[in-house]
Amino acid sequence: MLKRISLFIFVNILVLITITTITSLLGVQSYMGSGGLLAFSVIAGFSGAIISLMMSRVMAKWMMGVQVIDERSPQGEYERFVLEETHRLASVAGLRKMPQVGIYHSAEVNAFATGPSKRRSLVAVSSGMLERMDRDAISGVIAHEIAHIKSGDMVTTTLLQGVLNTFVIFFSRLVAKAVSNFVREEFAMVVYFLTSIVFEILFSILSSPIIFWHSRRREFKADELAAKLGGKEKMIYALESLRHTTSLVDDRQKSIAAFKISGKEKFSRLFSTHPPLEKRIERLHSL
Repeated sequence: MLKRISLFIFVNILVLITITTITSLLGVQSYMGSGGLLAFSVIAGFSGAIISLMMSRVMAKWMMGVQVIDERSPQGEYERFVLEETHRLASVAGLRKMPQVGIYHSAEVNAFATGPSKRRSLVAVSSGMLERMDRDAISGVIAHEIAHIKSGDMVTTTLLQGVLNTFVIFFSRLVAKAVSNFVREEFAMVVYFLTSIVFEILFSILSSPIIFWHSRRREFKADELAAKLGGKEKMIYALESLRHTTSLVDDRQKSIAAFKISGKEKFSRLFSTHPPLEKRIERLHSL
């Protein structure tokens, strides 16, 4: 992930900068007043979030090197099991369109789900998971990812990101305007443009803990739904199995560690997308 949330935030920042850069170069300055600026911020902010959502499945395949399993002729016992189990759980969840299923090569024990909608989703598991976990545990992990798709978590994240983008653009423009007032008139536009880009990046990073907080809340919900789809004991067993493999992290993908389903806290708790596995297991036991 770059998997799900971290990838989404990363792509969102790039798309946001692209949109605001193009509009600036085209001389879109009809938002001179505060009301016009707010309208522009809403349009650009939600556009950035929606475009990021639409690109999520393609970007995940590219960044993670996911090899999509051919539904007509899956190769090997592991591929066949992952494909059939994902489709079985998707049917139990009531999904009308089966998600794409893929495998990415990594020693880590991990999985993720992404995509712009329930009809255009992707579930991917690592080769390390297939090598180190038994079928019951893998089934529990897949059920958790199907739960994310069923709940439309990427869509709700997009709406929240759109709101945050609106504030990011609005306040970055206000700061840029204030800074440009302190330079000579011939340099004002360049300073305004560069300052707005810098603060868009800064404010996007500072607002990301809100998305991470939302992600942690949704993890508990996904665990609960997965317990209903595949069985409570199987989901607990899957999390227990993950807890024993949290040390198996792919060092080549340090930048996307926040996406790990294992929830290993390399970053501070504030920047973690997943709650500690112990808390997730405890929550399931209390159901």
